[in-house]
Amino acid sequence: MKRVCVIGHFGFGCDLLNGQTIKTKIVANEIEKNVGKDELVRLDTHGGLTTLIKLPFILFYGVIFFKNIIVTPAQNGLRIIAPLLILFNLFFRKKLHYVVIGGWLPDFLKDKPFLSKILKKFQFIYVETRTMKSSLIQVGFNNVQLMPNFKDLKILRERDLSLVPLDKFRFCTFSRVMKEKGIEEAITAVKKVNEHQGKNDCSLDIYGQIDENQAVWFEQLQKQFPPYVQYKGCVPFDKSVETLKDYYALLFPTYYSGEGFAGTLLDSFAAGVPVIASDWRYNSDIVDDGVNGFIVPAKNSDRLASQIEWCFQNKNLLRDMRRKCLEKASNYMPENAAKTLMMSLA
Repeated sequence: MKRVCVIGHFGFGCDLLNGQTIKTKIVANEIEKNVGKDELVRLDTHGGLTTLIKLPFILFYGVIFFKNIIVTPAQNGLRIIAPLLILFNLFFRKKLHYVVIGGWLPDFLKDKPFLSKILKKFQFIYVETRTMKSSLIQVGFNNVQLMPNFKDLKILRERDLSLVPLDKFRFCTFSRVMKEKGIEEAITAVKKVNEHQGKNDCSLDIYGQIDENQAVWFEQLQKQFPPYVQYKGCVPFDKSVETLKDYYALLFPTYYSGEGFAGTLLDSFAAGVPVIASDWRYNSDIVDDGVNGFIVPAKNSDRLASQIEWCFQNKNLLRDMRRKCLEKASNYMPENAAKTLMMSLA
């Protein structure tokens, strides 16, 4: 009997760069490093209606042939996967693990007592922030473990920080491209800074996969871009540090309802780039205001613009913040952040 089966949204054969897919792949890769390639099988839930029909058979296969079943579903998948797993596991008594991707679970379960009861039967539920863990414990969960988001990134060396030019006011966003990630707020803030300065020294580069449901919105937005705002496309998750390291700061003015421990914060820390993030969901659990970044109100381009200008005026302080980013990044290397999960797979 093999040791671990990971059932989640891998998107085999597709070039998917959304947070759900990336995190599922990262978790599976880290498990493989620890248990060995021969002890791990990945089962993909990507594929729409066809996969939905096959899903009960996929889950049944998992509980028959593996000691540990790890699932990573989002809201819709959770409604189906969790009850089926518990039903099948009545006969097989395997260890069920749920790795939560994002910060939506506590709110999602508030009016779902049946689903909450089902999830309490899992051996372990892994959440990304202390606030999420506390919220679930308060409503009776005793199987919740803290496992921060993590990525296997090559952290920039501290001596390389001196090579980063801080005389070019380059900013960027690095997330899925959708309205709720605060893309428009970032653009508006950079425009306000340039207008206030009376010159176009501040630039903004937008990176990320365009949300397929908001392609028309972004196409219209692009038509209004000034010359100092550009869309730079997608970056492979293992090239993020190289891409980000020369930026002045990363802008993350999100107000996305499902935001958890955003992977872009890890990318930014590993590149030694401070984050200017919105005071939204769990950002303040991760970004230490004034230490490795800044927290500003959500949906407030004026405050975002003011913080950008502060960065111009405090280059020396920003250099120290870049070192603090590298220190923070080490906490979220897989060998540190994923210890809890690896220990539970025995």
